Amino acid sequence: MHIQVKKLSDTAKLPVRGSAEAAGYDLFADLAEPVGIAPGETRMIGTGLAMEIPKGYFGAIFARSGLALKEGLRPANCVGVVDSDYRGPFMIALHNDSSEMRTIVPGERIAQMVVVPYLEVEFDVVRELEETSRGEGGFGSTGKK
Repeated sequence: MHIQVKKLSDTAKLPVRGSAEAAGYDLFADLAEPVGIAPGETRMIGTGLAMEIPKGYFGAIFARSGLALKEGLRPANCVGVVDSDYRGPFMIALHNDSSEMRTIVPGERIAQMVVVPYLEVEFDVVRELEETSRGEGGFGSTGKK
């Protein structure tokens, strides 16, 4: 699969995989200078890229595990969804869950994108749903004997 990418600045970096089998492509901060993120604060960090995700797919934006674990930084919405018809700049809303000031430096890896297919569905209103052994058991209802 090929994804069309438009660089919005000369300093923007294309997404890269950390290893040959990595599902996610690292996204980089395209900044003129470092940006601080205070505890509990969310800041929009640009990647300097716009992309054309193919129809039938979306870009799922996830935290980079090292950044989340070591620095307490993650996408504010936990998992971002970039639809195939979006053509604007890829911006990552990074949230600081730690109790310390964090700094994002230009060129730092800030999130990862996984390109995921989706199904187009229609919703049919019915009077009853098919019964299952689980039934209406919700949170914490499975795995009990």
